[in-house]
Amino acid sequence: MMMIKRAGDDERFSGQKPQLTRPVDARRIARLFLPYWRQELVVLTCIVAAAVLGLAPAVLSKHLIDVSLAHRSAPGLTTDVALMIGAALLAALCGVAQGYFNSVVGQGIMRDLRVKLVTHLFAMPISFFTGTKTGKIMNRVTSDVDNVESVVTVTLSSVLTNLTIILSAVAAMLAISWKLSIVALIVLPLMVAPLFPVGKRMYTVKKATREKRDEMQGITQEALSISGITLVKSFVRAAFESTRYARLADELMKAEISLAMVGRWFMGLISAMVTIGPAIVWLAGGYLFLRGEISIGTIVAFVALLARLYGPASQLIGVQVQIVSALAVFERIFEYLDFVREPSGTRELTGDVAGKIGFENVSFSYVPERPALRDVDLTIEPGQVAALVGPSGAGKTTLTHLVSRFYDPQSGRVTIDGADVKEFDVESLRSHIGIVTQETYLFHDTIEANLRYANENATHEEIEAAARAANLLSFIESLPDGFKTVVGERGHKLSGGERQRLAIARVLLKNPQILILDEATSSLDSENEALIQAAFEKVMRGRTSLVIAHRLSTIISADVIFVVDGGRIVESGKHADLLARDGAYAQLYRTQFKSGSAPVRAPEPEREAETVAPNGRPMMKMKMRPAG
Repeated sequence: MMMIKRAGDDERFSGQKPQLTRPVDARRIARLFLPYWRQELVVLTCIVAAAVLGLAPAVLSKHLIDVSLAHRSAPGLTTDVALMIGAALLAALCGVAQGYFNSVVGQGIMRDLRVKLVTHLFAMPISFFTGTKTGKIMNRVTSDVDNVESVVTVTLSSVLTNLTIILSAVAAMLAISWKLSIVALIVLPLMVAPLFPVGKRMYTVKKATREKRDEMQGITQEALSISGITLVKSFVRAAFESTRYARLADELMKAEISLAMVGRWFMGLISAMVTIGPAIVWLAGGYLFLRGEISIGTIVAFVALLARLYGPASQLIGVQVQIVSALAVFERIFEYLDFVREPSGTRELTGDVAGKIGFENVSFSYVPERPALRDVDLTIEPGQVAALVGPSGAGKTTLTHLVSRFYDPQSGRVTIDGADVKEFDVESLRSHIGIVTQETYLFHDTIEANLRYANENATHEEIEAAARAANLLSFIESLPDGFKTVVGERGHKLSGGERQRLAIARVLLKNPQILILDEATSSLDSENEALIQAAFEKVMRGRTSLVIAHRLSTIISADVIFVVDGGRIVESGKHADLLARDGAYAQLYRTQFKSGSAPVRAPEPEREAETVAPNGRPMMKMKMRPAG
């Protein structure tokens, strides 16, 4: 049995040049903290205060043993204990304040990263999304940013805290006994020596686990979406997908075990040193006591301070390993933030747009050495309805993508009103273009919300007018919740024709000067298609329209027809003229109507409906009968 291997992300389609993996610049991470320097200052103050207060039990224990107990002083004993308790309470308060402000900083940085990452992704070109699995993108936005939380809110705070505790402990130890301090500090190099190779290994394994999670997220995103699960069930591939997921889950489990086991022997050595260190100090301190050089209280206080040296040191070393592995996560986030944004011009396309479209010697390829368009020259005059016909894969949709600037040609230029579209800001350009595609996308929201996506300031009357124009109003009014009806995931609670008419109503509500209809009536039955065609005949007046259709009945009344084949314009003209030439268009026409069926005619109109655009410009005035 042949196993089918599904392709992963292909750099040829990603629109991005492959980038070499490079170490993350620590200064770039540090810049994330700049907006929160005030909160960080409070955190640092709390850390220092808590570290100093934490020395009180060890220092006071020396006084308690050598002075208060030695002189049998009850007031001295009470004072020493009271100071210990007070220091502990104040340190606890500092810890609470530190935790609060540390959370403010950590959550703020996570919010900033999420917003920055998503905003950057919205500015990425279409080619990036066609070449990258949705699950991989979602994993960067959610899981990777969530992994940053432990670094920002716990790890970095732990570094500052432990460093402060160690420095304060060393200062107190030197003040008590420099000889014992030397003995205690000798152990530290043994704890630090294996640090860097362990950190490097953990970085590599951590990065591998993130990649496995990307693959698993990609499977669930594809196979468990409404479209994906329908495909899985219709081809009875549930067992295949489950097996594929189980294989990746097994690989992830092994990687996670490897990650958990990295440096375990190293951490075991550190734990042993935490016990061995005080034992050595007791031995050295005991000899010094027997020689009369130090007191019992000094040894006890010193051993107590060792807990504030070895404990934080072992934690700090463990944290350093975590930081090294966390750099793999930062690298993945910064990798997306470093991708080149969608190119945009600086000129605003504002005011009255005539809508003249031109292609001047345009060539374009999605994949090198496989041109989708070759030396295309065409002109569509303002207000014309231009039909694009030809076999599948001829390049019709690509032409519309270049007008909307979803892609840029490798050579030649696309113009609107004589100006290269590259000169325009992409948002201002697309605000004048309305697109209805064959694959209608609706949000899991109400009908009204999906319509308002085109114009959030539209009045209810304008929404009703757009729905009426798309022959959808009577259907909506027949629903129990009317415009408040939730359409379901990707609109799957509606029929294909209803989804497409909703998409048409949405673009009508936008009221663009340029219309692009890519198989916009392909999912409609003959009667509704005729009604929509009749509506579009009125709507397209005064607007430049590009209509793509395999049904020639939808474009025979176009002002100009462009026949596209092999990425070239092989014929252009009106329907009758092209038939008379008996060329490529005539062949398509004979193939389309070889059964002898006549073009669909609109049914007799029954009532008048006038649609007014949001800017006050009449969109149509026509007679329609309610949808059946």
